[in-house]
Amino acid sequence: MIRRIIQIDEGKCNGCGACARACHEGAIGMVNGKAKLLRDDYCDGLGDCLPTCPTGAITFVEREAEAYNEQAVQANKNKRPAGCPGQQLKRFHPEAAAVPAATVAPATSQLGQWPCQIKLVPVNAPYFDQAKLLIAADCTAFAYANLHQEFMRGKITLVGCPKLDSVDYSTKLTEIIRNNDIRSVTIVRMEVPCCGGLELAAKKALQNSGKFLPWQVVTISTDGRILD
Repeated sequence: MIRRIIQIDEGKCNGCGACARACHEGAIGMVNGKAKLLRDDYCDGLGDCLPTCPTGAITFVEREAEAYNEQAVQANKNKRPAGCPGQQLKRFHPEAAAVPAATVAPATSQLGQWPCQIKLVPVNAPYFDQAKLLIAADCTAFAYANLHQEFMRGKITLVGCPKLDSVDYSTKLTEIIRNNDIRSVTIVRMEVPCCGGLELAAKKALQNSGKFLPWQVVTISTDGRILD
């Protein structure tokens, strides 16, 4: 049947996940950091997701599609966790340190500059000259205990959260990489789907900058482990 259904422009999607959270039917999911219509018959065509998209990546189209299947939607709701994976409640029980806290030397911050938020940092700051760039999700500093020593040490650190900021970081990151003598780029993200927006923005910036730089992506689990 021909009916109204959403269409997602992956080129405009910044991976924030706002549409997936707004879709009560579960028709939209995050796949490789991008919003994707998972099944036509999950989409009711009402468009609760449209006003939440900060980049205008979602539109309506009229096309051949399966009819909305309320029973299938309800069955899917019953078997999947409610809400955004990044907001699911978890409780961790870290092991107590073997050495008494009083005998442990205080850790030294490895933050090499200020500001560090992607939204606030200037594009042509002098500390970008010959910098090893770390682009990290906000939560990584809390989830991974040794972030300062293992990842921030000797680098210029930029942090952000695509879910909370609801902006496309790629434009600013492109200018930073293009206009400065950046030596390498390390991306540290969380395992939750919405964090894929940060990884995609950094990769897009590397591509659009026209430079060939060493880069890597490290993913941190919500319980503080390196996954890859």
